[in-house]
Amino acid sequence: MPKILVVFTGGTIGSKKTQKMIDIDQSTSYELIYLYENSDAKQEVTLDTIHPLNVLSENLVPEDWVTLAHNILHLDLTSYQGIIVTHGTDTLPFTSAALSYIFNDISIPIAMIASNFPLNDPRSTGLNNFTQAIQFILGHPLPGVFVFFENNKGEMQVHLGTRLMPSDPFTDQYDSTYAVPFGSMENGHFIWNSHKTNPTIGMIKKRRRLVLDKSLISFSLEVLYIKPHPGLDYQFYDFWRQKPQAVLHDLYHSGTACALAKDTMRVSLPEFITYCKSQAVDVFIAPLKNQPDDLYASSLQLIEAGAIALGNISIEAAHVKLMLAYGSFAGSVERMQFMKNPLFFEFH
Repeated sequence: MPKILVVFTGGTIGSKKTQKMIDIDQSTSYELIYLYENSDAKQEVTLDTIHPLNVLSENLVPEDWVTLAHNILHLDLTSYQGIIVTHGTDTLPFTSAALSYIFNDISIPIAMIASNFPLNDPRSTGLNNFTQAIQFILGHPLPGVFVFFENNKGEMQVHLGTRLMPSDPFTDQYDSTYAVPFGSMENGHFIWNSHKTNPTIGMIKKRRRLVLDKSLISFSLEVLYIKPHPGLDYQFYDFWRQKPQAVLHDLYHSGTACALAKDTMRVSLPEFITYCKSQAVDVFIAPLKNQPDDLYASSLQLIEAGAIALGNISIEAAHVKLMLAYGSFAGSVERMQFMKNPLFFEFH
């Protein structure tokens, strides 16, 4: 009988709703197994479980990714056909990217699932997400990290772990970069989404893998993330007391940020980049399309000022990869090489 490892981490899917409050409940995680084994969709499969974390995902920190990974790595994975990780919705794109990088060399699927509502809420899709993840593992065991989430149209979408976008705050819906999920589950079968931005099934199976030294994996907390907005005052980022290892500066949808020529760095990102360089702090900008002929003048100014452009990668996947690079490698050459090396289709 095939075996699947189920890894519980908490989150809404591992929570209970009592009156007006939702909070984690360790026993609720195993309720998912009970519901599945008593459902009409149950298949002949052995479900082993571990519970390395029990947190609401908004409280998750990068150290938890290492804990999660080590708990999985300490097991004999050769006996499993796949792994299912239950997770909260808030930070799911970050954890799915982290596991995609760490386990980029894995030979079995890691299916990540979540739920916008606790299992005891009739609106919950947690059980269906779990069921479809099992069907994917048993029927289409592709190597890598994938996210399964039923949208509000009743469609079971399958996302690559490095391409999942954050859930919309008003509709609670997920999407992939370019609004192109990797595929979907229909009647228990995986349907690949044939789109130019998606890797093929063959590419998933035959991709070149970069084996990381799992014992040295660490995520730096010293990568400063900045999101642009009109009037952003860079004077608040004064590194005289403590400076980050690197800055990741988000961009507007057109790949731009304020590039006004000013005598001070108050609102000018190029001036702030110059300041960071004087402090030996690397500055990365993302997301940015790899179309140099179509860049706005302001985007070119950022690059000319010394910003390192991360092209065709989501800001979440870029942030996690930078934390991993600066936490796991001491030299700048090794970090830059790591950032350029595709691990699990994070670049389009």
